[in-house]
Amino acid sequence: MAQVSINNDYSEWDLSTDAGERARLLQSPCVDTAPKSEWEASPGGLDRGTTSTLGAIFIVVNACLGAGLLNFPAAFSTAGGVAAGIALQMGMLVFIISGLVILAYCSQASNERTYQEVVWAVCGKLTGVLCEVAIAVYTFGTCIAFLIIIGDQQDKIIAVMAKEPEGASGPWYTDRKFTISLTAFLFILPLSIPREIGFQKYASFLSVVGTWYVTAIVIIKYIWPDKEMTPGNILTRPASWMAVFNAMPTICFGFQCHVSSVPVFNSMQQPEVKTWGGVVTAAMVIALAVYMGTGICGFLTFGAAVDPDVLLSYPSEDMAVAVARAFIILSVLTSYPILHFCGRWWVLVSYGVLLVTLGAFIFGQTTANAIFVDLLA
Repeated sequence: MAQVSINNDYSEWDLSTDAGERARLLQSPCVDTAPKSEWEASPGGLDRGTTSTLGAIFIVVNACLGAGLLNFPAAFSTAGGVAAGIALQMGMLVFIISGLVILAYCSQASNERTYQEVVWAVCGKLTGVLCEVAIAVYTFGTCIAFLIIIGDQQDKIIAVMAKEPEGASGPWYTDRKFTISLTAFLFILPLSIPREIGFQKYASFLSVVGTWYVTAIVIIKYIWPDKEMTPGNILTRPASWMAVFNAMPTICFGFQCHVSSVPVFNSMQQPEVKTWGGVVTAAMVIALAVYMGTGICGFLTFGAAVDPDVLLSYPSEDMAVAVARAFIILSVLTSYPILHFCGRWWVLVSYGVLLVTLGAFIFGQTTANAIFVDLLA
């Protein structure tokens, strides 16, 4: 097959003011100039993904939903009530869905399969390097936060099951260092091993069902509240415009799935922009319904007194709430591998650099480079 490589010389990878050249850069690193064979054009070709449209929807929803769900009642309180919270969500969804569709178009045009590669091809070398560093920091920090969230929720579940006050010393197997390590080894590690992100569609389905349970519990507790729950002041409008802006990070983070969206798009059986537009629209509608149900009912139940983690506002001995915490753990467990998939390339490169450095002293530079290439392959 005839292929034309563009911008193989890294010294030429820079921002350009010429519109024609920037359009051609969208075809980096290579563009097929010969017609595709019948095998390559068929859905069974080797380059086709294995994720169905429905599976892609669940993966995107799972990438959005997570522990951030618990912060939405407090975000509605910060924004100034139900009307302000809904308006903020709807306004941001327009930009979020548009951004996801644009990313898919750029991925298809540039023939790249990850977010950082798309940025590198479209925006140039400098922006690409900055993006890769930002993604490495973002994925590492968020994965660490996920482990902390898992530990926090496990501590509360163990306290309810053991009927002991939270923080009291117990057997060694209830220590959070042990429980987090065991959970990571038994659940997170196996889900993080597959090379294709499409594998996450099965776990994502369970995670989405779990978040629906959490939302259902918040709604039920609003309709039939416990006697010991007393709501605070119910705000009807924002105290200031600054209050609305303070709620934006929480709401924006709740719908953030852009880093993992490009691999999901390329894992689809039909990676087309039009199909992807339907996928992200359906996913955002599902996420919006979950966030609105939790945000509205959680805020109306507790008002301005709602805790940043809405489940903390309920009685700690409530078994239904404890089950909701278990589903939050499930949601985080399945979100971790999706985010890890986007950042693990940096881990491979780090190990590769280490191997090259050690191999250069032991086997020589040529053998060390061969080891590095095999690692990346």
